[in-house]
Amino acid sequence: MGVKEILEFVKVEHTLFSLPFVLIGYVLAHAEFGSGSLDLLWILLAAVGARGLAMVLNRIIDSDIDAENPRTASRHLPSGMMSKETAWGLAIAFLVTLVFSAWMLNEVALQMVWLPVLAFMIYPYTKRVSWICHLWLGLCLGLAPAGAWVAITADVHGWGAITGVEGIFLWYPEIFFISMGVALWIAAFDVNYARMDVNVDREQGIKSFPSLFGDRATTGMSVALTMGWALCFLLTGLHEVTNSSPGYSLWIPAAVVMALVNILVMTKGAQSSIESEDAMGVFQKNLFNVSMLTGWALLVSLTLVEAI
Repeated sequence: MGVKEILEFVKVEHTLFSLPFVLIGYVLAHAEFGSGSLDLLWILLAAVGARGLAMVLNRIIDSDIDAENPRTASRHLPSGMMSKETAWGLAIAFLVTLVFSAWMLNEVALQMVWLPVLAFMIYPYTKRVSWICHLWLGLCLGLAPAGAWVAITADVHGWGAITGVEGIFLWYPEIFFISMGVALWIAAFDVNYARMDVNVDREQGIKSFPSLFGDRATTGMSVALTMGWALCFLLTGLHEVTNSSPGYSLWIPAAVVMALVNILVMTKGAQSSIESEDAMGVFQKNLFNVSMLTGWALLVSLTLVEAI
């Protein structure tokens, strides 16, 4: 099993979703509290470990479901290209990377490692129970900016980074609304991603939103979730600008533009995707690109102002 196969197995390209918000959490904490020379390195390694662990656990737990789905039957575990023993070995390696990186950051980061790991373990089972699985996946990625922010802030305030300092929660409203925005943003993407498996999900009893409520309701939910994450990011930006912080002057228009582009792709592309598998493929590719660019647009808008 080579590096290329491992990268394909964990879908390394999906790291592009969480990475910009990991960096946003770091940038915000670093701007206010400073950071050590290697903190960014350990945060990035922790993000790689967390992302890899989440994907491997999902692949292992869902291997039986994937085997019965024509779209996913050729994946590494269902097809036999990779053994479960190898997959568990990768999971342990990613877990060690996460734990070691957290240990190199600070005590708070290390002792909070259990939270994302637990969230990752629960996620694959939620799709068997409720359409809330899309929101749970959003929660998993919503931990990314919060985790990076806490990793830096805890160097200065210890557990006060989470519990508060002198009755004030340092993470509210800025990090709170950013994390909530990420959760809704990922949920909006995942609801549309599930359109590809509607018939199979119904046969297997998977409780995805599209399989339960149909195409029209899925489009409506997508728009609602997108408006929700746009509102979260706008509340973050407006709060900071109101408090005389210039760091969000480009963040607000970036959030508005990307929300409108996402809604356009979801409404126009989703309708055409019903026509054929090729149209569905084009829709999913466009959706992936636009969703991925959202995080990077916000990161660039923030760092540009910080650099000026």
